[in-house]
Amino acid sequence: MMLATIPPPPGQQIDIGPLSIHYYGVLIGIGALVAIAIGRRRWAALGGDPDQVDRVGFVAVFAGLAGGRIGYVLTHLSSFAERPWAVLFVWEGGLAVFGGLTVGIVVGVWYARRLGMPVAAAVDAIIPGLPVAQAIGRWGNYFNQELYGTPADLPWALEVDPARRVAPYTEFATFHPTFLYESLLNLALFGVLVFLGNRQRLRQGSLLWVYLAGYGLIRFSVELLRTDTTFRLLGLSRNNWIALLVFLGGLAGLRWWQRRGPDRPVGTPIDSEDASTDIDASTDIANGSTDAASATTTASGTGPSSDDDPAAGGDSTTPSTTPTG
Repeated sequence: MMLATIPPPPGQQIDIGPLSIHYYGVLIGIGALVAIAIGRRRWAALGGDPDQVDRVGFVAVFAGLAGGRIGYVLTHLSSFAERPWAVLFVWEGGLAVFGGLTVGIVVGVWYARRLGMPVAAAVDAIIPGLPVAQAIGRWGNYFNQELYGTPADLPWALEVDPARRVAPYTEFATFHPTFLYESLLNLALFGVLVFLGNRQRLRQGSLLWVYLAGYGLIRFSVELLRTDTTFRLLGLSRNNWIALLVFLGGLAGLRWWQRRGPDRPVGTPIDSEDASTDIDASTDIANGSTDAASATTTASGTGPSSDDDPAAGGDSTTPSTTPTG
């Protein structure tokens, strides 16, 4: 007998007259704003202009949404055969997280360099906000009732409405709340990034690689519980393999960066010398991050509920909503 569970959400949206406000989209927006606010504060602490973070964040967020949606659509073309215009309906779910991260990070690094920011220092200031944004955005999966895990009878198990249950688990009522697991782990990753930055043991620009390794490990672990994946190779989902590549790429990149990165630690205040020497380093960061995540661009799915399958970027569990991995 269950003593406690996480109840299903009251709905996916709020209707105000003809206007429908989707929780998924609202949470993604809140997550982006919080991440930018964290980046502004960290950049100002280094002596930078926080308004530059607003500009980079705005460009990176929209590039990431576009990259995430394109990655999802390309791997789920059949889902849009009867409603091709729904490709634009991002609020319904269906974003490829890894595709969005790849495009968002690369474009963000490019734009920061274009603004003349010391890119390695800027990366260290902005990157820690990413897992916080993801932690908030993952709650969109809760409201869409998607991307949950295998059946569970734990005190914190998630109740899923019958219409939202996926085969072969339609007879079960409660499941692992994978959205909650990933949300909490992302917050822990934020703490790790801040801790490592404060210790000043790593070279400037290293937090990008730590983030990639950390999120790759988190995603790989959570994917082992997910039920929305239809594609499997050697027992692992598409996103499992992508996450593994991102994890290994992050570790390799971190090791490489400790030899190639700027000879100053994370947290070093910026100055004119940093700005001039960081231009070359920014090229290495952009190239390195693209290589580490390039394999993910074509095979990932994430959004309000999108990742690999219906709700996570795979096949949607219901006609009305397409999960974001």
